[in-house]
Amino acid sequence: MAGLLSSIGRHGYLLVFFLVLAESLGLPVPAAVALVAGGAAAASGALSLTRLLLLAVAAMLVGDSLLFVLGRSMGWALLGFLCKLSMNPETCILRSAESFYKRGKITLLFAKFIPGINTMAPPLAGSMRMPVHDFLRLDVMGASLYALAYVSLGFLFRDFLASMLRGFQAAGRAVEGVTVIALIGYAVYRIWLYRKHAVYRVVPRVQVEELSSRLASGDKDKILLMDVRSHGYYDAGAARIKGSIRLEPNNLSEELKTLPRDKDIYVYCT
Repeated sequence: MAGLLSSIGRHGYLLVFFLVLAESLGLPVPAAVALVAGGAAAASGALSLTRLLLLAVAAMLVGDSLLFVLGRSMGWALLGFLCKLSMNPETCILRSAESFYKRGKITLLFAKFIPGINTMAPPLAGSMRMPVHDFLRLDVMGASLYALAYVSLGFLFRDFLASMLRGFQAAGRAVEGVTVIALIGYAVYRIWLYRKHAVYRVVPRVQVEELSSRLASGDKDKILLMDVRSHGYYDAGAARIKGSIRLEPNNLSEELKTLPRDKDIYVYCT
């Protein structure tokens, strides 16, 4: 963080703007740390607090608006791409969609504070055809809350941050050792997660033509076709494949108890 503070002292608003923009586009950069450092710089008089907040909100709005537009035009393809680095991409998408289902548009107000959902919320809102004016209003409010929280943290605790940095500098190699150990531990944790969820990466799939052929051949009574679309992509009036029934993803344990065991079950989602 010492290096980041020094860089912000030299490059100021431009660095904060691009770090916040990069995070809003899904890149793994320390935007929150940059905002805290910017707040500390504002407390020392090096930066203008008002200008810093406005630039941070503008950066988030630019990134989020771009993902919103892309989500509206690309839909599921973009969501899948953004979840590629997740241990379980389908769960990544479902978790964000479930947040919208439970809390509605209000998700945009706190999405910035939740890793994963912070990047997924804007394109998900776009793919769900949220009205543009609703998205912009809520996104500006959420971005303002996020920027204000972290900038205020740096502004109010500038002296504490300075003393903490002096302690890090004094610790020297000890801090580097702890950092290396933490990185190794994190890498081991990610590998463990990857192995744990590996089974979910192999999902049996069937071609449309194959299923259509089975349905036309007289096997219809031996087949159960189920609609399992995530919330936001399904409502009671939504069109679905003829003969299919709805399975509620958020009530899966109860729904499974009602399924027949003597039929081949095919499911489809968005």
